[in-house]
Amino acid sequence: QVQLVESGGGLVQPGGSLRLSCAASRSIVSINAMGWHRQAPGKERELVATITSGGTTTYADSVKGRFTISRDNAKNTVYLQMNSLKPEDTAVYFCNADGFYSSRYYPFDSWGQGTQVTVSS
Repeated sequence: QVQLVESGGGLVQPGGSLRLSCAASRSIVSINAMGWHRQAPGKERELVATITSGGTTTYADSVKGRFTISRDNAKNTVYLQMNSLKPEDTAVYFCNADGFYSSRYYPFDSWGQGTQVTVSS
């Protein structure tokens, strides 16, 4: 299978910035959509942003204009640049990707282990 490894979370003050990264653990034949989700304590997991193989992006209304999702296909990596962070952005952030790996085109649909983002003064 394919593992996704996230990094970049941490503690930041309101108004600050963080950049999350998520990389696939093995060589990938192709990746379709990649995305970021988050889950705050006591709340359901919600979609934050997605990006297709062609670069089309979508964002949750709550992060539009503040967050930017991007991907580096050569590195099988997706990024989430988060600016103007607010306390309500505090959550565990998970990345997700689906596609194919191996010369036999095995499908995968994987999630990262999650990285904590805390916005607090």
